Amino acid sequence: MTLAVLILTHNEAHHIGRALASVSGIATETFIVDSGSTDGTVEIARAAGATVLTNPWVNYANQFQWGLDNAPITAEWVMRLDADEVIEPDLARVIAQRLGQLPAEVTGVNLKRKHVFMGRWIRHGGRYPLILLRIWRRGLGRIENRWMDEHIILERGATVVFEGGFSDVNLGDLTFFTDKHNKYATREAVDVLNQRLGLFPRDEALGDASEQATKKRGVKEGFYNRLPFGLGPIGYFLYRYFWQLGFLDGKEGAIYHGLQGLWYRFLVDAKLLELERALAEVEGRKAKLALLARLTGLKLPAADAD
Repeated sequence: MTLAVLILTHNEAHHIGRALASVSGIATETFIVDSGSTDGTVEIARAAGATVLTNPWVNYANQFQWGLDNAPITAEWVMRLDADEVIEPDLARVIAQRLGQLPAEVTGVNLKRKHVFMGRWIRHGGRYPLILLRIWRRGLGRIENRWMDEHIILERGATVVFEGGFSDVNLGDLTFFTDKHNKYATREAVDVLNQRLGLFPRDEALGDASEQATKKRGVKEGFYNRLPFGLGPIGYFLYRYFWQLGFLDGKEGAIYHGLQGLWYRFLVDAKLLELERALAEVEGRKAKLALLARLTGLKLPAADAD
């Protein structure tokens, strides 16, 4: 088995050593794509044996695809790992034992991610397991062209699920969490606007990504994004917190589900309303794109013509 691990970083000194250590026993190659860290991230990564590449940031999808296209990957398999994620020892053993034994028709591996918030594993509210395609045969996977909620798309082949610990454990505080989700809300509002207005190209289907991710995308874009203002966030929170038993996650769960399941979703709705009203004042795709880029500060694709 040969496995390359690709991680994006920007000021992740508090995470990157832990992430790299978690894959040290299974990765034959590790690549970091950094976007200008100033906190020692690059030095830590190099000391751990990773190859570091640098590229200016546009968005996650653009940066990760740049890494796939430019990192000198020779391994048969590629893994996507975020800097704040950890492959736990039991999953590392499964990967080491099974990956090299998979039949040729299997081209992707889904992992079951768990989220740890304020030191607590959030087990309810539909948050576990999140089944994500994170390992694929080199050359057969690419990342979706989206601003938010981007997944890996397989070119062909079947997928399997590996059991074992795969954790998202961000060490940031609540200020970091809310600031990050405020930025996420802007990006997601842009994706919803693009779904409605067709301002620039985007991937429409998840292809051979996990069945769970595909179903969630379908419900979100086919139903949730079409609900009247404010109804979606309230309904989603009530469903998640009570029907999906989010209240069983204790105080930490109340904070997490309240912020991520209600406040964040409402913030997306509010930003979407604000941006839609602004764009209604200008005519033509080119003018709308230019205004949207100015309002959000995002490096959106330029329109050649209306």
